[in-house]
Amino acid sequence: MAQKTEKTNVMRVLDAKKVKYESHCYADTDALSGVEVASILGQKPECVFKTLVTVGKTGRNYVFVVPVAEELDLKKAASAVGEKSIEMLKSKDLLPLTGYIHGGCSPIGMKKFFETTFHETAKDFDKIFFSAGKIGYQVEISPKDVEKVIRIKYADIVK
Repeated sequence: MAQKTEKTNVMRVLDAKKVKYESHCYADTDALSGVEVASILGQKPECVFKTLVTVGKTGRNYVFVVPVAEELDLKKAASAVGEKSIEMLKSKDLLPLTGYIHGGCSPIGMKKFFETTFHETAKDFDKIFFSAGKIGYQVEISPKDVEKVIRIKYADIVK
């Protein structure tokens, strides 16, 4: 578990903005669920988040960041961004759109900024964890510090 962490794009963005974070690298595997990642990090699943990319009825893309053990509620998510409906982005469209692959998607450092909504519980934690933009890498960061890097809002978006 004490592997040397290489810099990911997310870490470079955070460094450039002089935002404090801790990086975590875990064993070389790509078959981990978010709950398993939380366990490896020694954290409760409530403070480890996954990044989901969606497309609205209007064709606009949105990013939602939810606790790993939770499921995005598409109706609540659509309502949070003012869309009639949204659906998950197809896996094959993720890399060309965001620059990230499934399992290594982060709300920070995408090719372009998309409206980003964190589940409202994120602001209850001093630190949260989410992907550092590469499978096997996580950043630990204060939600307030995320707000220094990207515009985010909070809403109840899980089932």
